[in-house]
Amino acid sequence: MLDRTKSSNTEELAAGKLFALQNTMLLDGRVSSYPASATGYSVTNCYLLRQPDAAWLIDTGFGGHELALRGQIESLIPRTLPLSLLPLRLNEFMSIQNIDPFTLYFNVKECFTGNADAAFWFDFGAGSDSGQNTLDKLKITTIGREETIPIGDLGRPVVVYQAPIRLIATRWIYDEATKTLFTSDMFTHTWRDRPDGPWIIQDGDDDPTDFDHVRSFLLNTRYWWLEGVDTAKLRKGMDKILSKHDIETIAPGYGCILRGKKTVEKHMKLVDDVLKSLDKSVAQSRYVGRDEER
Repeated sequence: MLDRTKSSNTEELAAGKLFALQNTMLLDGRVSSYPASATGYSVTNCYLLRQPDAAWLIDTGFGGHELALRGQIESLIPRTLPLSLLPLRLNEFMSIQNIDPFTLYFNVKECFTGNADAAFWFDFGAGSDSGQNTLDKLKITTIGREETIPIGDLGRPVVVYQAPIRLIATRWIYDEATKTLFTSDMFTHTWRDRPDGPWIIQDGDDDPTDFDHVRSFLLNTRYWWLEGVDTAKLRKGMDKILSKHDIETIAPGYGCILRGKKTVEKHMKLVDDVLKSLDKSVAQSRYVGRDEER
């Protein structure tokens, strides 16, 4: 059960503007976002983007973390503040499981998605389970493959992208005010031995992450299919976003947050190098057994 969380933590990533709501999960072979052999701990990351007149919540976390997340959000904004939800992966519990209860509990203004019928995907939780029409009242605001949306009336611009590399329908987001790129299920390749982290890797830290680690992580999780495909197109799509923005923080949906120019550049290069090594021009696609690790 994912509610076996021993600790929770709120990290301020940009003064008054951006907060990471982190909740620990045990890695023991049952969390499919990580290789079966991975042991230790990781965190789920939801992000609160705050303005004086409104706030955004990027992803809503697992149902087992609902109470912890509610407390984290309430410590940062009043329940009356207009709150918009933006789940980055519509068919992942880690993104959508608390949309119903948060809509019931907070002053949720709208939910941004690429699907007009998205409310049908969120019908589990306190409201739906008790027969309330919570989701019938939820405003769904559809967004395109690339769109700039302001947070509140003060106009803090946030750019929403269709993720350039994905297994399922996924969004990336760039917040110019904090120079942060939210990458959902990419750049999620770091975890820790201890439940207390630390959950941020920044310039100057001892960071042993290398090519072999990133390659193994990608091929033993949802990106198992990369070997022997046309990764040149994927690399081009990623570079189009990464080179367009000044990025000082990479904020993944789970795992350690990457902060600082050197750290960001290191992990961008590692992912690009791995993708290059898996391209069909140098690697061959093959059948991969269910329990095989690469």
